[in-house]
Amino acid sequence: MVVIKADNLSKSVSLGTQTLSILSGLNLEVNAQQTLAIIGRSGSGKSTLLSLLAGLDSATSGTIQLNGHELSSLDENGRAAVRNQHVGFIFQSFQLLPHLTALDNVMLPLELAGDAEADLKARAWLERVGLGDRLDHQPNQLSGGEQQRVAIARAFVTEPEILFADEPTGNLDPQTGQTIIDLLFNLNAEHGTTLVLVTHDHDLAKLCQRHVLLDAGQLVDGEAGDHTSHAGEVNSPS
Repeated sequence: MVVIKADNLSKSVSLGTQTLSILSGLNLEVNAQQTLAIIGRSGSGKSTLLSLLAGLDSATSGTIQLNGHELSSLDENGRAAVRNQHVGFIFQSFQLLPHLTALDNVMLPLELAGDAEADLKARAWLERVGLGDRLDHQPNQLSGGEQQRVAIARAFVTEPEILFADEPTGNLDPQTGQTIIDLLFNLNAEHGTTLVLVTHDHDLAKLCQRHVLLDAGQLVDGEAGDHTSHAGEVNSPS
């Protein structure tokens, strides 16, 4: 079943008297429980595309269907409701609220949804990502890897059907990044989530079942990766 579908998607921005085209006539389909990596050079529009697919931004033209919801027909409140119901996010910069503890950061999306078991679920997920002893620590008291673990717990705690990750290891050293990758893919496989990630790391892209190259505002399909062994011998598209 297709859970993400973009048709003739375009995005442009005005720069003074000029218009910059970021995406142009782009088409994409992502199936349920698929893992997809979007790769491309810096400035190619990868993060812009992810924001559009997740309903965080609006396209200039074209349509996006997210789990059966036509995003272009919804206002911001409508898109937010779809995100809250179906989507989890992991960002390169973690996006944790600095004044909240790890526990409070993970509880937040559940509290916004009125979940009476927010505390219990958040504690359980922090235990699962290895931070059961760091519940009361604020982000500035945690390492980068620990902050990303909190972000992963926050993303999964709502049991989303679709998970978006924007350069999830971009701010981490290689060893910590590998730990985060293993955690992310193991949890994703266990919960059968559809994963769409943006990365400039071709080795990370190879771990996905599919990867696409964003070039000149268009997507070019790559080959299938090996997300089970984490060691697929796959040539990245060029």
